[in-house]
Amino acid sequence: MKRIAIDERPDWRDSAAELGFRFHTIDGEPYWDETAYYAFSLAQIENDLEDPTAELHQMAMSLVGEVVESQELMEKLAIPEAYRDWIAASWREREPHLYGRMDLAYDGNGPAKLYELNYDTPTSLYEAAFFQWVWLDQRKQSGAIPDGADQYNQIQDLLVEAFGTIAPGLPKPLYFSAVRDSLEDQGTIAYLRDCAEQAGISTNTIAIEDIGLSADGRYTDLDDYVIPALFKLYPLEFLFAERFGPALPTSGIRLIEPPWKSILSNKGALPLLWERHRGHPNLLEAHFETGDEGVLAPGWVRKPLFSREGANVQLKLADGSMHESPGPYDDAPWIRQAYHALPQFEGNYAVVGSWVVADRPAGIGIREDASLITRDTSRFLPHVIL
Repeated sequence: MKRIAIDERPDWRDSAAELGFRFHTIDGEPYWDETAYYAFSLAQIENDLEDPTAELHQMAMSLVGEVVESQELMEKLAIPEAYRDWIAASWREREPHLYGRMDLAYDGNGPAKLYELNYDTPTSLYEAAFFQWVWLDQRKQSGAIPDGADQYNQIQDLLVEAFGTIAPGLPKPLYFSAVRDSLEDQGTIAYLRDCAEQAGISTNTIAIEDIGLSADGRYTDLDDYVIPALFKLYPLEFLFAERFGPALPTSGIRLIEPPWKSILSNKGALPLLWERHRGHPNLLEAHFETGDEGVLAPGWVRKPLFSREGANVQLKLADGSMHESPGPYDDAPWIRQAYHALPQFEGNYAVVGSWVVADRPAGIGIREDASLITRDTSRFLPHVIL
């Protein structure tokens, strides 16, 4: 695994505009960064990333089956009691899921370590599935990348295939929804909507703020049509806390991701996985917070059960120094995870986002930051297999 500097394509911003990549720059700072790329060997991809991703995913799925049968575990994960039977029923009925991303620390040597699972509302999808593939194709055509180079990236093909598998049992149309003013989220659902339509699914779109509730408890669009199925790029725990949340279990709406995915988007899944697979080479020791800071000495990472994009993460390093990021997720229980440093490449800390589509490892995307905590502003860099 190497970080290799390369010149930017002179017209990549024009290409991004043509292809609908409107969030390549965030608050004036680059989000998409092609001044370098990460290179892997095929063995590193297959043995160190793809195979562990498959194994970790199966461990996670087994955990869901256990949690839905246990009120004690639901309580540990701080899942509101009013939604537990609904979540459990979605698992027992095998409601299909679409995709997820696990974040891994990996430097090309030794086993990748699981930081967390992003299995309810994962982003950085469009750039991983599509735009970095465009980059590779154009770089090979220009001779800047060897013609024999490849990329670990089946994400788009598997997304279309997964939508095709879901389609027969899905009520139509399938609405896609995200926060109205989030360029990244709107770009992500536009991409997923295109994949669904490639699979022959009729679709519609609506901002999450515009979803209504009828007198008989059905979710509706702006024309008062019932929304039978909804892909929501919006955290399920947010919906639980909002005015229309209590209608979810009885509304009849089919959600993608299904309710049971909330178990795996919860940081409490990390200590539960550790308890069941203690010492696994791809896991970091993790515990529900007990107030004993010494449990994971000499270093630990403190995370709320519900958080995204590195918000409210606190790090205590072996030297006693503290690092933390602000955020709105400080009103839930916490876990502590053993500190395992992100690899550093030329002053940049890189995390590997390993994608799972349905139940299959699908590809990776690389995010990097100048700080130890990967945030929503961290840059996305392409990768190749050399």
